[in-house]
Amino acid sequence: MTKAIFFDIDGTLLSFKTHTVPQSTIDAINEVKRQGVKVFLATGRLRKQIQNLGGLEFDGFITVNGAYCVTTDHDVIFKKLIPKEELKSLIEYQQNEVKFPLAFMLNEGSFVNYVDSNVEKIANLVKVNVPPVRNLEEMIDEEVLQVNLYVDHALEKRIMNEALVSCHASRWHPTFADVNIKGINKSTGIDKFLEHFGIHKSETMAFGDGGNDIEMLRHVAIGIAMGNAGDDVKAAADYVTDDIDENGVANALRYFGLVK
Repeated sequence: MTKAIFFDIDGTLLSFKTHTVPQSTIDAINEVKRQGVKVFLATGRLRKQIQNLGGLEFDGFITVNGAYCVTTDHDVIFKKLIPKEELKSLIEYQQNEVKFPLAFMLNEGSFVNYVDSNVEKIANLVKVNVPPVRNLEEMIDEEVLQVNLYVDHALEKRIMNEALVSCHASRWHPTFADVNIKGINKSTGIDKFLEHFGIHKSETMAFGDGGNDIEMLRHVAIGIAMGNAGDDVKAAADYVTDDIDENGVANALRYFGLVK
């Protein structure tokens, strides 16, 4: 019996085409909630960047890919920061080797070293504000939860090997990557919430579409990839549903008998 469901946001709940949650998804999630199933968000976003979800209410939030987990009552049940030495190495690499946009994500927001067309494109894609520009060196002593790299896969690989050696990157877009400490991902947050609510992993389900959802889909009892997911994400899932804009969430919940 499923007692907890974890949902990615962008491309899973929130359509890239309409920038809204399909009504079928809203209705289906509200129905499973009425049955006593707990629902959680699992996202690369910060808590304050979670918006425009059609009035849906959740039991907890796995944010910045598992590095910061908080309940609806604002109880922080897990937090893992990027080490200061890694941040220093990244800034030095960006200054001395090759210039590229990067952002530090703090609880109060995401801040970027400079804005180019790619930074604007990513912000527009997920309908969030373009991060304000700030001197990243001033933020080294603050609580940096995640780093964002606005680079392609080849440059990401170089950066990870030479500057962010204790971290790992995941991506849902060809020119954008999330960076967290190795071992921290959305499945980390799942375990924290299961422990918090006393739910067994055999009673879990998750939905996702991006590369940063792969660990989560493999970790739960039933991992569901959206029809619009990449092939690597689909290969990690137990079941592939329809596209987000073709009622993918509702159809999967119906297939598994959670909604009528």
